[in-house]
Amino acid sequence: MSVHHDRFRIAASLDTKNSPAAPALDDSVMRGLREAARRMVGIAAFSGVVNVLMLAGSLYMLQVYDRVIPSRNVATLLGLSLMVLLAYLMQGYFDALRTRMLCRVATLFDVGLQESIHVALATLPLRGVKPLLLQQPLRDLDQIRAFLSGMGPTAFLDMPWIPIFLIALFLFHPAIGMTALLGTVAIIAMTLFTERMSRGAAKAAMESSARRQVLADATQRNAEVIWALGMIDRFAARWSRANERYLRENIRATDLYANLGSGAKLLRYVLQSGMLGLGAYLVVADRASGGIMIASSIMMGRALAPVEIALGSWKQLVAAREGVARLREICKATARPAPPRVALPRPGRDLLVQDLAVAAPGSDLPIVSNVSFALKAGMGLALLGASASGKTTLSKALVGIWPTVRGVVRLDGAALDQWRSEELGRHIGYLPQDVALFEGTVAENICRFDETATSEAIMKAARVAGVHEIILRLPDGYSTRIGQGGLTLSAGQRQRIGLARAVFGDPFLVVLDEPNANLDADGENALCRAIMTLRRQNAIVIVISHRPSALAALNMAMILYEGKAIAFGSCEEIFARIRTAGGQVAPAPRSTSTKKPAVASDGGSARLAEVAGGI
Repeated sequence: MSVHHDRFRIAASLDTKNSPAAPALDDSVMRGLREAARRMVGIAAFSGVVNVLMLAGSLYMLQVYDRVIPSRNVATLLGLSLMVLLAYLMQGYFDALRTRMLCRVATLFDVGLQESIHVALATLPLRGVKPLLLQQPLRDLDQIRAFLSGMGPTAFLDMPWIPIFLIALFLFHPAIGMTALLGTVAIIAMTLFTERMSRGAAKAAMESSARRQVLADATQRNAEVIWALGMIDRFAARWSRANERYLRENIRATDLYANLGSGAKLLRYVLQSGMLGLGAYLVVADRASGGIMIASSIMMGRALAPVEIALGSWKQLVAAREGVARLREICKATARPAPPRVALPRPGRDLLVQDLAVAAPGSDLPIVSNVSFALKAGMGLALLGASASGKTTLSKALVGIWPTVRGVVRLDGAALDQWRSEELGRHIGYLPQDVALFEGTVAENICRFDETATSEAIMKAARVAGVHEIILRLPDGYSTRIGQGGLTLSAGQRQRIGLARAVFGDPFLVVLDEPNANLDADGENALCRAIMTLRRQNAIVIVISHRPSALAALNMAMILYEGKAIAFGSCEEIFARIRTAGGQVAPAPRSTSTKKPAVASDGGSARLAEVAGGI
């Protein structure tokens, strides 16, 4: 499947039927274009003034040849020269003003789409869109803005004024006007031919450019691995092939544009010279003056200049048009849902998962299926299972970042999509395997870049995570800048600051995926204390970990096997069954719950034995 085909079907690859953003189809791109078109009405008026003033050169030559030279009147020449100089100054001023206004129209279009573009950039990775397309909305917006602020719009704004020049040429002589009309029709036909011929070449060039950019981004992200594993030569070869493909397609497109552009320019030159020849014939036949001969040639060039400019900027026009189509599709598919009319209160009772099935973004094959459980406030759940059993997939569905194929996750009886994203985020704490810190200070990362966060709230989260003293030992304490991705911190420091971010604001549901993967003994003790603190604050804590130390502060456990929950109950009962299934003699557990754990009956012992080997 071609890159172009993928780009124009990004919305189809998004799982919009299960996404809370599906109902929102606000076409922000077309709204922005309509606003830009409305602003260009005023610019079109300036274009009219500029085009009228462009007649000054032709009229000046007409008067010089027909009046000044026969009369040899220097005063008339001086007066005409001053008048045409004033016209040129006014033309230059209005032309510059028009260009400045176009730049501002393009900037306003860009500003109006920033929210939609950012939402798309944050949403596309969660919907299974290919890496080749993740940065495409931003590239499309840049292309559209570059076209709107360039010479392309001026050509199209000037084209409606071409009849002015044609009427003037008809007034000079019908034969001159007819020649100009036929020439204009011919060059417009060449423009349409350019559109047809350049479409495929432009698409191929953009596809190869996008592939090269994706390879460059992957090389930058994985530079350490490439150097450490000795893959630099292999990736250099891959880069060379991608770059050669891009250069080849770019040369093909450029050659096509050059040939068509040169053809249009040649046609214009032929028409101008033909106009001179026709004018000379009319002068010889005493049917026109010498001034008309010169003025008609100049006016013909002015009439065809917008078409030539349009042909010169056709590549940018094609890119902008393709970008508009893609942006409309992407922004519609990733638009935010309408905010709920009723703001729900902070959850504080329970978490309910009903018949949940979750698939990877862009796939219909469930990784997790038929999972149901309930947790009350203050409970802590250990989510266990071997690798690839669906633990991380389930955790992403619990916090609402992966769509569900079936079932629902409820907080206090309300499905997650009944909250606005910002409101839901205040009630959820999440620590992924990849901690994903951002460029900024330690304090900004802990408070989730909330400018209204107080110092007390930031330090409270740090103390709960047990990282307050560690932060104080950093060069600038809480104001220490951590670099992109937290490069200035150790892996353990990043994980503990990520934990502080997860617990910031006293969230009700906290999901921690391998929170102790990079922690030492002190860090693990701090993690256990943080979990106990959260539970005492009536939060629900769900932890995924293969290290038993992180599970000591939890009272419930669930075991996943091939995406299905095969056991759920108190930690004491579940661990007893795991020990028994693993071949260890386990005494009959003394359960603190009156409810027996839910364990799959068919093959349950064998599955528990397999899980026991991976925990």
